Amino acid sequence: MYQPYPTSGPDQEPPRVPPPRLVLDAVRLMYAGAVVEVLAVVIALVSQGSLKSSILAQHPAYTAAQLHTAEGARTVPLIAGGVIAAGLWIWMAWANRQGRGWARVVSAVFFGINTLDLIVAAVVVKGAVASLVIGAVIWLVGLGVIVLIFNKQSSPFYRRPAA
Repeated sequence: MYQPYPTSGPDQEPPRVPPPRLVLDAVRLMYAGAVVEVLAVVIALVSQGSLKSSILAQHPAYTAAQLHTAEGARTVPLIAGGVIAAGLWIWMAWANRQGRGWARVVSAVFFGINTLDLIVAAVVVKGAVASLVIGAVIWLVGLGVIVLIFNKQSSPFYRRPAA
């Protein structure tokens, strides 16, 4: 007859503590950040005409082929970046909802990257007011998330009990 090898104690994880309200608010903001990223992609697609005008204003001698290439060179990374960013917002929402301690750090790193991106966009990109406004909205959402997940009331949720 087979009997399992005895163990020293129950093989269960400690019960999960429900996330505090501040973490749940941060998770909602992260989902909102994903929605804003998708909206930014939609706005980029809708505003193709203004992009074309902007490129022609900067480079009036461009041929139709060069104009098309320049449009693609600006639009494709913007769309890909928006989709990736939306996915990262959703991933961080899931990980923070689970109380993963590393997720707070990664969220802070992403916020730092977003801050640098907004600064570069404000300095380099001239005349793209819609891009800067959307970038500022995304930055404000990220700031709200960071304030909520690094709050004193949220910190105990991210601490793992000793094994």
